Amino acid sequence: MSEIKRIIPCLDVTGGRVVKGVNFVDLNDIGDPVEIAKAYVEAGADELVFLDITATTDKRKTIVDLVAKTAKNVRIPLTVGGGIASIEDMEALFTAGVDKVSIGSAAIKTPELVTKAAETFGKEKIVIAIDAKYHPEEHSWHVYSHGGQVDTQIDAVAWAKEMEQRGAGEILLTSMDGDGVKTGYDIALTKAVAEAVDVPVVASGGCGSIEDILAVFKETKATGALAASVFHYGELEIPDIKTRLKAEGVAVS
Repeated sequence: MSEIKRIIPCLDVTGGRVVKGVNFVDLNDIGDPVEIAKAYVEAGADELVFLDITATTDKRKTIVDLVAKTAKNVRIPLTVGGGIASIEDMEALFTAGVDKVSIGSAAIKTPELVTKAAETFGKEKIVIAIDAKYHPEEHSWHVYSHGGQVDTQIDAVAWAKEMEQRGAGEILLTSMDGDGVKTGYDIALTKAVAEAVDVPVVASGGCGSIEDILAVFKETKATGALAASVFHYGELEIPDIKTRLKAEGVAVS
């Protein structure tokens, strides 16, 4: 039996609104997170990711009230990230109805937090967000923190392996080069990371067409394809994607 592949819309939230930009900048207002989340559930999304994209740079916590309201209206797995820096932060989100938490900058600052989180809540609830950018002179990808603003100099593939060893249950892998530009997922990056770890890898950054989703599933071991603008602007419909994937022999729900 082939592994079921997941289609995952992403809500980038700031100031209580869903926004979308290109290469992590030039953000446009898309709308209310609760209403958008409900629409994606109705459309057949397998999971949802809610990212409070300015929480870390603003040095504040994720907006728990809004997350709770969203979780109440969503009957599919919900992952939330942004500004999560402690076990207490995670506890608050799980209490608010979240299924998984996504940790990025905090994992880089305190890798032990990942181990503790996995031991406390179970590894299946801990997602590591890796924002990666290609450095041609080194032929490798660096991990960036603080919403893509800080180059940590850490190799993305090595980091994914370390996070798996520390207990992460999933990797949310975003190509910063591809973010919002709709030229396709970074196949080389996704392939490298997904082959280096045994936990599920969700590909993010660059989706512009059904062909892009098909390619990332056919050419890499990614188990999820995350996208934002193509869904927000109605360029792709989830039922159409699933119909096409099924026709191409990709297992979907």
